[in-house]
Amino acid sequence: MSDPSEIKASALILVPTAALLAPVLAYQARRWIDVPTVVFEIALGVLIGPSVLHWVDPNSSFLQTLSQFGLAMLIFLAGFEINFADLSGGPLRRAGIAWGVSLLAAVAVAALLPDSITTSPFVGVALTTTALGTVLPVLRDSGELGTRFGALVTATGAVGEFAPIVAISLLPTERSSVKSALVLAFFGVLTLGALRWARRPRNPVLGRLIEATLRTSGQFAVRLVVTVLSLMVALAYLLQLDILLGAFAAGVVCRLLLREVPESQAQWIDAKLEGLGFGYLVPVFFVVSGLNFDLDALLDGGTALLLLPLFLLLMLLLRGTAAALTAPGPLPRRDRVGLGLYAATGLPLIVAITTIETQAGSLSDAGAAALVGAGMLSVLLFPLAASTVRGTANPAAADAESW
Repeated sequence: MSDPSEIKASALILVPTAALLAPVLAYQARRWIDVPTVVFEIALGVLIGPSVLHWVDPNSSFLQTLSQFGLAMLIFLAGFEINFADLSGGPLRRAGIAWGVSLLAAVAVAALLPDSITTSPFVGVALTTTALGTVLPVLRDSGELGTRFGALVTATGAVGEFAPIVAISLLPTERSSVKSALVLAFFGVLTLGALRWARRPRNPVLGRLIEATLRTSGQFAVRLVVTVLSLMVALAYLLQLDILLGAFAAGVVCRLLLREVPESQAQWIDAKLEGLGFGYLVPVFFVVSGLNFDLDALLDGGTALLLLPLFLLLMLLLRGTAAALTAPGPLPRRDRVGLGLYAATGLPLIVAITTIETQAGSLSDAGAAALVGAGMLSVLLFPLAASTVRGTANPAAADAESW
């Protein structure tokens, strides 16, 4: 048995290589179907991991630690890219109602699953997530991001990422629900304090420092963001809350903190953060998730293989139907169907939740494999179906022909 603290050359080489190949394969696949890069990241992780080729051992503490950094960065970027001020009002209120309805139904359905699959209500939360990072590029490519429909989808996706993270911290755990609520309230007060501090007029010295180091080795803006992320995650950890909550709160705080940065500087900062996150840390998380994926449990012909289509159907019925039914009355039927399909698209948070719950022992490997498999199918099928229903197929697909 290998020492989990040992860093092997195979992991150092193959995990980044898998992350590198994923966007290449995704780009080539666009000749036929628009497959999100994250699907290839997980699939390549499965390929090089214990389920297939046995080239990389996922039990390395180095890989697991790096994967946790990637998870925190993924959730941070989700909070950082959402401007809640632009989503206030009707769309956000309707999205919140839709998510609440889907959560109640999903937790009730999850309670009916046998204990051999799960003893956790977090499965219900996983069924109500929305992969906003997967949906937004589809809307952007079709030119609908700034439309009324785009605003509805964005609000739905924002709630579908933020609300499940809060629910993870509120749902019953080893701690009493009252104590959990008090701790969460304390964290909320601290977060509101941080948000109020971030909304204060920016000190001119801070602006000059950001501008002076933006293109130098100083990189003050990036270091400031990483420090805020570390502090918020550490605070959540010390309070025994889920680190996802700290990471998401850090993203919202940093967005406010940098709100007065000139557009030219903001674009540079966004590019640097996305480069750090999506260029390295986040792909490592998904490749390592593929390493941990139990393909045998999914393909042994048992419960997991039956659960996969069931979970996919539940995502569509519970999450998608609630979003479609609570949409504004005048919305055309095809837009309502498209909204439901986009809302039911979920993978990143599903991977995060199943990772946490399998480590805690409250979710079986078979249940986790079925949930992640359903999430992968949702990002493959639902956005494409939504574009087809609404007649807004991705125009960028043609670009792959000449590559």
